[in-house]
Amino acid sequence: MNRTESLPTAPTAGPPGTEPAPAPVPEETRTGRDPRWARPALAGLLVATALLYLWGLGASGWANAFYSAAVQAGSQSWTAFFYGSSDAANSITVDKTPASLWLMALSVRIFGLSGWSILVPQALLGVASVGVLYATVRRWYGPAAGLLAGAVLALTPVATLMFRFNNPDALLVFLLVAAAYATVRAVETASTRWIVLTGVLVGFGFLTKMLQAFLVIPVFAGVYLLAAPTGLGRRIRQLLLAGLAVVVSAGWWVAIVELAPASARPYIGGSQNNSILELTLGYNGLGRITGDEVGSVGGGGGRPGGGGGGPFSGQTGLLRMFDTEVGGQISWLLPAALILLVAGLWLAGRAPRTDRTRAGLLLWGGWLLVTGLIFSFMSGIFHAYYTVALAPAVGALAGIGVTLLRRARSAPVEAVAAAPVPAVADAPVVAGASVVAAPGRRRALVATLVLAGTLAVTAWWSWHLLGRTADWHPWLRSTILAVGLTTAALLATSALIKEFASGNGVQSDANSLVNSETGVAAGPGAGFAGRVVRWVVPVVSVAGIAVALAGPAAYAMQTAATPHSGSIPSAGPAGAGGFGGPGGPGGRMPGGGNGQFPGFPGGPNGTGSDGTGSDGSGPGGTGQDGGANAGGFPGFPGGGSAPGASGGTGQDGGTGQDGGTAPGGTPGQGGFPGQDGGTGQEGRGQRGGGMGGLLDAREPSAEMTALLTADADDYTWVAATIGSNNASGYQLATGRPVMPIGGFNGSDPSPTLAQFQRYVADGRIHYFLGGGGFRADGGSNASAEIAAWVTETFTATTVDGVTVYDLSSGKQG
Repeated sequence: MNRTESLPTAPTAGPPGTEPAPAPVPEETRTGRDPRWARPALAGLLVATALLYLWGLGASGWANAFYSAAVQAGSQSWTAFFYGSSDAANSITVDKTPASLWLMALSVRIFGLSGWSILVPQALLGVASVGVLYATVRRWYGPAAGLLAGAVLALTPVATLMFRFNNPDALLVFLLVAAAYATVRAVETASTRWIVLTGVLVGFGFLTKMLQAFLVIPVFAGVYLLAAPTGLGRRIRQLLLAGLAVVVSAGWWVAIVELAPASARPYIGGSQNNSILELTLGYNGLGRITGDEVGSVGGGGGRPGGGGGGPFSGQTGLLRMFDTEVGGQISWLLPAALILLVAGLWLAGRAPRTDRTRAGLLLWGGWLLVTGLIFSFMSGIFHAYYTVALAPAVGALAGIGVTLLRRARSAPVEAVAAAPVPAVADAPVVAGASVVAAPGRRRALVATLVLAGTLAVTAWWSWHLLGRTADWHPWLRSTILAVGLTTAALLATSALIKEFASGNGVQSDANSLVNSETGVAAGPGAGFAGRVVRWVVPVVSVAGIAVALAGPAAYAMQTAATPHSGSIPSAGPAGAGGFGGPGGPGGRMPGGGNGQFPGFPGGPNGTGSDGTGSDGSGPGGTGQDGGANAGGFPGFPGGGSAPGASGGTGQDGGTGQDGGTAPGGTPGQGGFPGQDGGTGQEGRGQRGGGMGGLLDAREPSAEMTALLTADADDYTWVAATIGSNNASGYQLATGRPVMPIGGFNGSDPSPTLAQFQRYVADGRIHYFLGGGGFRADGGSNASAEIAAWVTETFTATTVDGVTVYDLSSGKQG
């Protein structure tokens, strides 16, 4: 099918009693060619996106060290590559399916291990996502709509964040946008090949971030079932084939993992029974919806009194996407997208079943609503950066909606232009021309007023969001509001002038209005109204787009200029929402209140409260018997100085005091840092840090690195420590496997105490390093049992503030 057939036509008003006739098709649509400006504009968009996503990319270092360590492992071991292991010795996997790790590990195998080589594939996925979104929207709505959609995606702050970070979301977004493109192609010709490709892409989305990829399945299937130009029976058969493609493309890896003997593969991180199916349906599946996530550290719905989503999740509810934690990440154009969705469906009206204008709106609108509502009401772990999955839909609806309203605004002019125009400017209009144009004029007036209202709402919402960071470039906030409201008023006024001139039979004005819309130079008889519209409307249109994008663009550029690290990054300046901020300023954790985190050892109810000194040395309290009060995780040996070696603690970071003695003589770990106490390398605070060894990795000193690498070839693991993030810092520094006991949260039964004792007896682990661990909702106590056994059996020394146990004396034989 060529491009001409794939572009929609909006209905225009016909004489009373007749069906609406298709609107005249723009020249580029009739010829199947884009206008000359389209390709250079697309190239400029992609180049600008690449600069935004690639510039200074290496400043974030390892970014999320949890995934960087797994990438390192995959670059050293093909077994670790396949399973997504945290370490090259394959003790345990990350708590996700591994597809995103595959791309990064291949890059590291090609370019060597560095933060840059890990993050470059993510940035390129971002550029590709913008390009594919452009191609998808352009097919049915033209290049202008595609460019606006791509620009919105590129400049969404959370998209800039995640396409410069090494979480799985970058690949997931690309695969889902590509699946949307395949769905569009399938709908055009009822193509089995394209709808099956949609299933394959969604299946690989599952291999990237598990069940989140499936949120779009009902939307894609519903749009195809509605709009594909073939019989119902064939549509159903094709969708069944597409479903089979999802199962095969996602299930082959799951089948291999489930069928492989447990002794021949790593433990499945995030599960309690070493099962990828349990991980899929529980911790990373329905548990995210209900909050019942055994072994997790967030959520709230599954715990007594949890109400609302827990410390990492914020408050659930219909307005969650607009709140202080999430709003600055994604919601800049979210009100506009919702308004334009409704307006576009109104313009589509009672179109035929196969109408593509409506099909596209349902596709992107369904994506936005289904995913957004699930994010809004899920009671389990939720992070603000998940909302990057909404960015393509917001961008597409913005591009489509503005284009449809612009066409509707032009429709009555085309109706008048189609009528015979007298050679003399003052001659009367042909009878009936006003009858043909009148319904279209009203439609155009409404369309223009909706555009103006959408712009006003967008400017106000940007003003509101910028008010959450009022000290950050305060001039920008007032400028956006003033220019936005002025532009909206001018746009509405131009529509009213146009309606007045056309409705009162002012022929010279009407002719000039026709000329202004069609691009023909106005004649000498052009009236005042025509001159106003001809000069004001283009300027207002450009200004409106600039105002709408100014707020998110500013946040996006600030995000790109700021290094990010840790497990919970957030976009925009400090105070914009999310978790943490540059330099680790104090503040509120999502849903936590006053920077406290429930259940940490070393304080009342197991919490370490905000530090009060400028150096972040406020007390964390003293826990009873290791700080296990109210469900706190049992104390681990030798907490050492938290977080980040050689890096000063962020402002209001707060390091807790020692937590006493755990049962059995285990020294209680030092209280965890207060909320947002992240530290960066060499004293540089980095966005999204905090809780070294918990949500961010330690950077060991040269002394510690030398200790761990000495005689490293004699051991399978140079060290073991509680929690994956704690282990990742040591592993990345040494280049050697470090066993993350208990996985990400320290709550997985990997290894058990008996297994760990066997590893020590066999001489496979050199050191045990203190620190790490997390308060978890249930899960295994194996890591606490291992810690207690180590402290009872081996002698502790201190290196660089970290308690170290040499396990080599436990080797037998």
